[in-house]
Amino acid sequence: MSQPLKDKVALVAGATRGAGRGIAVELGAAGATVYVTGRSTRARRSEYDRPETIEDTADLVTEAGGRGIAVPTDHLDPGQVRTLVDRIADEQGRLDVLVNDVWGGEKLFAWDSPVWEHDLDKGLKLLRLAVETHAITSHHALPLLLRNPGGLVVEMTDGTADYNSVNYRNSFFYDLAKASVLRMAFSLGHELGPRGATAVALTPGWLRSEMMLDAFEVREDNWRDALARVPHFAISETPRYVGRAVAALAADPDLSRWNGESLSSGQLAQVYGFTDLDGSRPDAWRYLVEVQDAGKPADTTGYR
Repeated sequence: MSQPLKDKVALVAGATRGAGRGIAVELGAAGATVYVTGRSTRARRSEYDRPETIEDTADLVTEAGGRGIAVPTDHLDPGQVRTLVDRIADEQGRLDVLVNDVWGGEKLFAWDSPVWEHDLDKGLKLLRLAVETHAITSHHALPLLLRNPGGLVVEMTDGTADYNSVNYRNSFFYDLAKASVLRMAFSLGHELGPRGATAVALTPGWLRSEMMLDAFEVREDNWRDALARVPHFAISETPRYVGRAVAALAADPDLSRWNGESLSSGQLAQVYGFTDLDGSRPDAWRYLVEVQDAGKPADTTGYR
């Protein structure tokens, strides 16, 4: 198997589950050394109280062909993030890929709840987790990333810039968080581009994360059983799909062409030729606009 990232070092902040785990594993499959961080460990669960841990993710990275290193980190704590980056600098002397995937907001936002009705404490905590963590991590990690030319920063969000600019996303706090991350990538592009690095915003489509599968009471091997309840779930994708998008970006010698852009897994699959685990190429955001939002019956023909 080709390992174009064999000598590269990556940090996936928020790699316990979901997109973060999928990205870490695919970076490992491409040969990278991947530091995976989060607050859920085998010794201590986070408030999510779920079984996934960063140690599990690190093991999957190593099994995929890379080297996974789990480092428990609360990215709201600048001291912990600084210690993390110092460790990477001491052990590796470089950082080539930074993925800001910290989120933690699933239990903090209410669907279609206006700001005056939304729980204020939860809304503000969501913003801290989804926005402040990214800023803290970039502040401490980017000087290391800039030591070598060609570095990549990926700001993970939900929705493309085009889609989110004209669509209300669930609630005031959720909408603001996702828009902020998109703007972070744009701003970082201006700051990193002249210094030899690239920043992008990246969104998966409808993600078959561990939590999403649980919500639909299905597993990855029988996920299509959920289509009886939610037919448009047919466009969904595994976390490994967006992971392959990040790995493709990191290996691209012409990476800078994407600087400051808002990208999606489905869009990049068309450019780089990778597929999801089942061999398909779901293009969820085009499907969302042209089929689901248009009120048409679920039909993924031409979209995966």
